[in-house]
Amino acid sequence: MTTAAFIGLGVMGYPMAGHLANAGLTVRVWNRTTAKAEQWTTEYSGTSCSTIAEAVKGADIVLTCVGADTDLKAVYEGDEGILSNASEGAVLVDHTTASAGIAEYLADAAKSNNMGFVDAPVSGGQQGAENGKLTIMCGGSEQDYAKAEPVMEHYARALNRMGPAGSGQKTKMVNQIAIAGLVQGLSEALHFAEQAELDVAKVVDVISKGAAQSWQMENRSGTMIAGEFEHGFAVDWMRKDLGICLEEARKVNASLPVTALVDQFYADVQSMGGKRWDTSSLIQRLRKFR
Repeated sequence: MTTAAFIGLGVMGYPMAGHLANAGLTVRVWNRTTAKAEQWTTEYSGTSCSTIAEAVKGADIVLTCVGADTDLKAVYEGDEGILSNASEGAVLVDHTTASAGIAEYLADAAKSNNMGFVDAPVSGGQQGAENGKLTIMCGGSEQDYAKAEPVMEHYARALNRMGPAGSGQKTKMVNQIAIAGLVQGLSEALHFAEQAELDVAKVVDVISKGAAQSWQMENRSGTMIAGEFEHGFAVDWMRKDLGICLEEARKVNASLPVTALVDQFYADVQSMGGKRWDTSSLIQRLRKFR
């Protein structure tokens, strides 16, 4: 039986680890807030560990889902970290949305310790994690990916290796760049419909049957019209991700004028008190500053 260690039980990691337990894997969990890990064991079959070292020793696969590059270094490095305590031959899988540079760094560090590494950021939000329907973009060797794939399949709708280490993170950047433009476009469209005194719901019903249709329109237009922004990925997190995108763009000499502009629009939303609103809250900025 496969033994999996899951490090980081936030809104994404908590249900992802749960899917592994429900699939019959032996699961050990660690979270910075111990109470969260203990709560997880009341809902799923698994073990809450008091240290990362305890969680990863002897595990076949170690999965992480934390906040950012600095958090990754904190859990991977040091005497109590993953690299010092995971077993040789284990594959390390990181689901954090982070920089391509940290993925490449951790892949090299894992290789030096005779471990595999796959960077595997996810898309689909909290709902996708809870339903086991995430899209996972992976970077790493074919051998490491082959070891990790059967485990990740327990919470994936789509799962692909995009290339060597760092490729998963770069693909996630593409995803966030596309979403930023889509949400801004939808926000402007709905705002225009409101200002033109149209029946906005009827407008959406009509245009969603044509080329304007998108996941954002189908799943967020209703809540945007209603001014409800408690439905998933927070503005603070999106700004973190867009910052990563813009930094990588500078490295690869890519021009992202719309992404840079939307990033500043999200900064306006933060200043309005919307740090924890979901990303569709861009429309509130238009309503406020019209």
